[in-house]
Amino acid sequence: MKDSSAYRVHTTSRLAQWRIDNLSSCTYRRSDPFNIGLWNWHLALEKNRVLILKLYPEISNLTRDNPPIASFVIRVLSSVGDRNPLFHPEIRDQQLKNSDDFVWPIDVPLTGKFIIDVEFLDLKTSSPQGGEPCSIWAEGSSSRSSNSAALSSLTRMLTDGIYTDITINASDGCVGAHRAVLAARSPVFRSMFSHNLQEKELSIINIPDMTVESCQALLSYLYGCIGHKEFLHHRLSLLRAADKYDIADLKEACHVSLLEDIDAKNVLERLQNAALYQLPELKSSCMRYLVQFGKIFDLRDDFNVFLQCADRELIAEIFQEILATWKGF
Repeated sequence: MKDSSAYRVHTTSRLAQWRIDNLSSCTYRRSDPFNIGLWNWHLALEKNRVLILKLYPEISNLTRDNPPIASFVIRVLSSVGDRNPLFHPEIRDQQLKNSDDFVWPIDVPLTGKFIIDVEFLDLKTSSPQGGEPCSIWAEGSSSRSSNSAALSSLTRMLTDGIYTDITINASDGCVGAHRAVLAARSPVFRSMFSHNLQEKELSIINIPDMTVESCQALLSYLYGCIGHKEFLHHRLSLLRAADKYDIADLKEACHVSLLEDIDAKNVLERLQNAALYQLPELKSSCMRYLVQFGKIFDLRDDFNVFLQCADRELIAEIFQEILATWKGF
C-alpha cells in the first residue's frame, strides 16, 4: 500500500521541501504535484550508479504554451540536525519544460532520512508581446488592493497639488493633501476633522514617525496611484500607518505582500511585525519557515539576537511550535 506522506511536498509561498524517510530498494520515486506560482511541480529521484534529482513542471496547457523560466536554489540535507547540506549551484532564468531540463546527479551516498529543499527566487513567463520575460511576482497586491477605480483626476490633485487644504508634517519635511480624501479613506482622519482638534483648526497633521518619502507613499496608496516598487520599498512604514490610522485595505495589502517573499534575511523581522500588528497568517508562515522547514538552524546567531528583544509571548509560541514539530521526528 502506498504511503501518501512519502510523496507529499510541503510548501510555503516560495519554498518547497520533500522529506524522504527511506529510499531502500526503490529505484524511482516521484513526488505528488505541488503548487508554486502558476504551475504544479514535481520532484523525482532516480537511483542508478548515482542518485539523480529532477525538478520539473507538471505537463499542462499552461506549461506547453508558457513554460516557467525559473530561478531557484536547491539543496539536500541528510537530516534535520545536519547543517552541512549539499548545494547545487544557483539556477538563474532556466526554462523548464520537461523532466530533462533540470537534472542533478548526486554522487554522495544518501542513507536514512534526508530532505530536498527548493527555494524559488523568481518565476517568469515569456511576454506575449515579445521582449524580456516577465516575473509572475512583479505585479504585487498593491495594485489589486489600492482603489483601481480611482479617477485619474485624483492622481492629478495629489501630484499637482490642486487645492490642497491640509498639511502633513513628517519627520523631515511636509507634504500637502486633501482632507476629504483622507477622511474618506481613514476613520481616524475623519474623526480628526470632525472634532475641534488641532488637525481641524490648524489644517495640520503631525506624523513624526514617518519620513516625507513614506508619507508620499501613503498618500499615493490612498489616492489609488501607488507603483509596485514604491509599495514594496515602503511596506513596513505603510503597515505601521495602516494600523495606526485604521486603513483596513492597506493593512491587508501589506499583509498579503509580506507573505509572498519570506526568506532567511527577513523572516525574523516579519515574525516580529506579524505579532505586533496581529497578522496571524504571516506569523504562521514565518513559524513554518523557521521551524517546520528547519531554517532556524541557519539563523542561529540572528535568532539568539532576536530572543534578547522579542516579546516573551512570541518567544513562548516559537518554542511551543518547535516542541510540537520535533515530537514527530
